[in-house]
Amino acid sequence: MPQTLIGVDLGKPADEQALPLHNRWHPDIPAVASVDCGESFRVECLDWTDGQIGDDDRADDVRDLDLNRVHVLSGPIHVNGAEPGDLLVVDILQVGALRDSEWGFTGIFARDNGGGFLDDYFHDAAKAIWDFDGIFASSRHVPGVRFPGISHPGLIGCAPSAELLAEWNRRERALFETNPDRPSPLCVLPGPENAVLGTLSGAEFDRVAAEAARTVPPREHGGNCDIKNLSHGARLYLPVYVPGAKLSMGDLHFSQGDGEITFCGAIEMAGWVDLNLDLIKGGVETYGVSTPIFKPGPVEPKFGDYLVFEGLSIDEKTGEQHHLDTHIAYRRACLNAIDYLGRFGYTREQAYVILGAAPVEGRISVVGGTPAGCCTLYVPTAIFDGDLTPGAGGPTRIGSGQVALCA
Repeated sequence: MPQTLIGVDLGKPADEQALPLHNRWHPDIPAVASVDCGESFRVECLDWTDGQIGDDDRADDVRDLDLNRVHVLSGPIHVNGAEPGDLLVVDILQVGALRDSEWGFTGIFARDNGGGFLDDYFHDAAKAIWDFDGIFASSRHVPGVRFPGISHPGLIGCAPSAELLAEWNRRERALFETNPDRPSPLCVLPGPENAVLGTLSGAEFDRVAAEAARTVPPREHGGNCDIKNLSHGARLYLPVYVPGAKLSMGDLHFSQGDGEITFCGAIEMAGWVDLNLDLIKGGVETYGVSTPIFKPGPVEPKFGDYLVFEGLSIDEKTGEQHHLDTHIAYRRACLNAIDYLGRFGYTREQAYVILGAAPVEGRISVVGGTPAGCCTLYVPTAIFDGDLTPGAGGPTRIGSGQVALCA
């Protein structure tokens, strides 16, 4: 078993860990550990909310969650020999839940606190708790569903350079200013509230907190990509921007559907990642890499049967035709699947959670059929206790109950 390079205590918040974590990106956040290439090691991670969500049957904690505390990341890790312009080769050997925390959660965030892909339709907070049984997950809040997960780090990346950080802040502020009063902000700008910056303190902490980027989006360095296939056995190639690379990770998922559509749509967990690193010197220029690339691992659930829902780039509220708009098309595919699952006894909240947490496949299917783009959502039928296939006898009820709601 690889040696644990960074451990966590589930009873302590991020800033009180033996090796303090961080929840912002900045080149001046000090590394808390170092590693040589070729050495396998383990990194433990708190869940992305820093322990704000409980294993219970109410969603008040999702409604009231402080998004200024997320995502808490383990690291930075100094990679000996890494220099700007190198490619950091990250082999993800294995991902798992911590022994004393073999459960996870999926959240539907309130529209005025995080929102989600379909927050025009789901305004209020809700959640589902999932219990792990080996590679399988099931939930008392979503009866009739059981599936194997593809565990993965939702967030992993190297520290940005000062120049790259400045570019992130420039372009994201410009986007924010196009609609500053939007209930779900177009982006979250730097700010000191609940910033966790590793071992920094005093005036240096204040300076970095005012500049550091939030961890919510994916960016050129990796970040919050939420790619379910970046799992066991995957090999990730990350551009290096600062000496030592300063690799960090967190936001571990037991399972996730493509798109993580509820915003907290994966099965979030506290857990561990086993890694091995290598370097390709000068690899950024040699291969023309401007964003991460990766090779999926060989381990993933194999489903032989899917029910596939199509979505077209036609606004469902106005009937307006949009030109090859894959955002609208994917939204329509998800809404069509939610409506369909409702015929089998699932509430709309349960169906939304299923599409976020189960290993569904999302695809851009048509971008050449002017004017209508088409996206498709592949839902594996084997995860349900009953038959979802249309037939002459009509749908048979599979679902029951409801997700956890607010008091």
